[in-house]
Amino acid sequence: MSEVEGAGFTVASFNVNGIRAARRRGFDVWLAQRDPDVVGLQELRCGIDDVGEFAGYTAAVDVGTIPGRNGVAILTRTAPAAVRTWLTHPPKARGLNAFALEGRYVEVDLADRPLTVANIYLPKGGLPAELQRPGSMREKPDGGTKHARKQRFLAAFARELQRSRLAARRAGREFLLLGDLNVAHLEHDVTNWRAARKMEGFLPEEREWFGEITGSRRLVDVVRALHGDRPGPLTWWSWAGESFVKDVGWRIDHHLATPGLARRARWVEVDKEPTPDVRLSDHAPLVVEYAEVNDGEKGLSDGPRPAGTQLG
Repeated sequence: MSEVEGAGFTVASFNVNGIRAARRRGFDVWLAQRDPDVVGLQELRCGIDDVGEFAGYTAAVDVGTIPGRNGVAILTRTAPAAVRTWLTHPPKARGLNAFALEGRYVEVDLADRPLTVANIYLPKGGLPAELQRPGSMREKPDGGTKHARKQRFLAAFARELQRSRLAARRAGREFLLLGDLNVAHLEHDVTNWRAARKMEGFLPEEREWFGEITGSRRLVDVVRALHGDRPGPLTWWSWAGESFVKDVGWRIDHHLATPGLARRARWVEVDKEPTPDVRLSDHAPLVVEYAEVNDGEKGLSDGPRPAGTQLG
């Protein structure tokens, strides 16, 4: 089926690190100016009454039950055909029910495109016990408790993700996972990758997990496919020091798409602010444009990994 020249839609993933704080810093201006078609937000960090309205969008939200923590939303221009959270649709994978109240996952079937979009805020985790050194850590050593909890989440979520992807395919839909996975995959994804090998988010077992959920017939790392085999694009920088100015950061925010959708990815942009004083969050919005997905197209979820190098 031929595509209309220029037809496309943009999808943004953005960990706002508190939607109320991000709005005070100018989030609504960014949203109006960028004008994406679909937006996945993570770390709303507020109750449902404080999420607010998003002009021009319908919001599918799960804030969880932990005050001031987590919280995810998907914004769409048209009300979605279906909305699923782990509260309304408990996960089938063993091990995820313990996280169902934390506001970490929301999934929608778009009403105007054959596409299912999921949005995840994955636990940050911690270090295994053998890497914990009292006095050299920001947090008190916990004997590896947070690391073990994250590993349980990763194992269970991989199974649940497989189910969601296959359910979308059976329904004739592409599948796109957005979000802050709190995992960087490759050396290109971390500025100081050698030191990061003993940090949560870049541990060997976490990187191995990322490799297991992605692949040419599973989910494609769209940003890496577009950006190519070179450093960046980074999406997170510490508030501390000069990390932001010196561009010392991590890529832990992702678009993971079924191959049929990934082939349609045209460009990626990270909306990094020009100076630290105008930052909206410690993350920056990650925006990808895709060529339109049309009903009735063949081979929605199979095919090779896309080849591309364009960076907006």
